[in-house]
Amino acid sequence: MELKLYDTLTREKRTFAPLDPACVRMYVCGPTVYDFAHIGNARPVIVFDVLYRLLRHVYGKGRVRYVRNITDVDDKINARAAERGIPIRELTEETYRNFKEDVAALGCLPPDVEPRATEHIEEMKTLIERLVAQGHAYVAEEHVLFSVPSMPDYGRLSKRPLDEMIAGARVDVAPYKRDAMDFVLWKPSKENEPGWPSPCGIATPGRPGWHIECSAMSWKHLGETFDIHGGGIDLVFPHHENEIAQSRCAFHTGVMANFWMHNGFLQVEGEKMSKSLGNFVTIRDVLKDWPGEVARFNMLRTHYRQPIDWTVRGLEESWKSLDTIYGYVGAYGAKADGAGADESPVFSALLDDLNTPKAIAEIFIAMGEGRNPQEVACGMMILGFSLDAANIASKRQVDKHKIENLVAVRLEARKAKNFAESDRIRDELAAMGVVLKDTRDGTTWEIAR
Repeated sequence: MELKLYDTLTREKRTFAPLDPACVRMYVCGPTVYDFAHIGNARPVIVFDVLYRLLRHVYGKGRVRYVRNITDVDDKINARAAERGIPIRELTEETYRNFKEDVAALGCLPPDVEPRATEHIEEMKTLIERLVAQGHAYVAEEHVLFSVPSMPDYGRLSKRPLDEMIAGARVDVAPYKRDAMDFVLWKPSKENEPGWPSPCGIATPGRPGWHIECSAMSWKHLGETFDIHGGGIDLVFPHHENEIAQSRCAFHTGVMANFWMHNGFLQVEGEKMSKSLGNFVTIRDVLKDWPGEVARFNMLRTHYRQPIDWTVRGLEESWKSLDTIYGYVGAYGAKADGAGADESPVFSALLDDLNTPKAIAEIFIAMGEGRNPQEVACGMMILGFSLDAANIASKRQVDKHKIENLVAVRLEARKAKNFAESDRIRDELAAMGVVLKDTRDGTTWEIAR
């Protein structure tokens, strides 16, 4: 059977063939460590964890090299550290630790390499100086900028018209730019900001632009050209477009990665996630009320390239589905050792561009037909689920005192005809998996099953 993956660059699903079958190489853009990661950040982590597991199953555990970077130098980091009044390194260490804990709870394997941007400054400077020497970048007012017109086919990944790219580019308007689309490779550091000796003979200490970081880290750990580059759809332009420009021009290669894979957007309860709307949900928030397996399963019920609507109802359905699957596997004592997985419809679904919804459907078909439970166990293993738990419900943490207090406060709100507050508390309880039943005698509650 062939593995087929959708390539954003060519806009087609193609058969995957690694450059070197002895070492399949994949790079995925990781977090900027300034705060707790939100549930949208969890999507690429889970998606590419499934791909990582699938590649290891197909090619062998020791033949896949997965790199996911850590951005630990950034304007958001500087601002948050100043806001909290703590050193930048303290902030990034704390946030990085929280991120690792959260994604581990989601059942994600650690990458083979997790490079930090601040540990690859020399590689960045080497790339920058090479681009300047080749006429693809220039120095202006202590900045180094990439010259977009120097790359004739710039924009192939996003396929946007030039005027749209100019309007949508997240770049500063600056008089020293030769072209509106030119972007920063290096910039001078302000007082109290991290800084390093600058490249290209610039006297003032500076720091790298965002895009050059990933070009340098992927080059360092995977080479000039590699197999797969992944991330969220929001990174296609300008980040991934600019990575391609930097790397291809620096190394004179036709491609940076053979496949570009992007997961779709995530919204919450039908709306774009936003702090102003009050629906900004972190991974840590979800894990307070739901086991990590439930969140992972809920994410995988939607194909990775499609938008996903993150809802409490979806989490409840995922919880029930997992409970059913775990019960089936546990009843037969099946083991997830990988035996027989290659011939199963579950495996075939995953080989078809990571079709996780179909893989899950095939698991339920197998259970409905009473087929070999080993097939179910192996499918769940590749999807990234531990079958040690006999029942997912036993993992649900319930704070009865908190629930009963909220029920009482809601009752008072209803008596005062403050229905907006009553509805808000009901929604808060629903997010915890609590189902309310209002009767003439009062309100009762139970955990959704």
